[in-house]
Amino acid sequence: MRQQVQHPWDLPPAEARDLQTRLAKRLILENRIKKIQYVGGVDIGLGRDTARAAVVVLAFPDLTLVDSAVIEVKISYPYVPGLLTFREGPAVLEALSSIKTVPDVLIFDGQGIAHPRRMGIASHLGVITGLATIGCAKTRLFGDYQEPPLEKGAHSLLYDGRDIIGAVVRTRTGVKPVFVSPGHRVDRQTSIDIVMTCCPRYRLPETIRLAHHLASGKTERL
Repeated sequence: MRQQVQHPWDLPPAEARDLQTRLAKRLILENRIKKIQYVGGVDIGLGRDTARAAVVVLAFPDLTLVDSAVIEVKISYPYVPGLLTFREGPAVLEALSSIKTVPDVLIFDGQGIAHPRRMGIASHLGVITGLATIGCAKTRLFGDYQEPPLEKGAHSLLYDGRDIIGAVVRTRTGVKPVFVSPGHRVDRQTSIDIVMTCCPRYRLPETIRLAHHLASGKTERL
């Protein structure tokens, strides 16, 4: 998969934050997806000094498995809040380079623009790859919100001051919501709609759920 943007991954934290701010200016937060035939999912499992990145590709909307890849690499970047992409990104890019079917949109177990500098892993790697990306996180990283209604499909907005940076989405009735934010080349409502379509039975989208099985080492293949 050809990268649209390249940069060093071993930047000191101050330089890494400056880079995030510059990359945020490249974000496209309008829907550029014409048709979805394949939807992908990304998850990363971390060991003491390794990252195990998994990518799955499913047909859309029936969500049958089409392709998958898992890559384990050594990591050296320290844990720094807000800079997790510098720790995990290289492994994800290597896994993406191993798949044969390029997804029309990629859902990350992580943040899109719901990030202090609008550069969660979905946004960051969206800019690098040029793919449409969505962040779908299990917990809030940044922003303020009110709890959405309990019914499946309900959502509330996630704010940074007056700016809307995502949505808090109830994918199953009475179950904890997920935090959905556009990554790149997609808008907020389309992000919500895609995530909901990918959640026919479980709290998490099938893309992320299957990628998690690979990233956690529960299975070597799907």
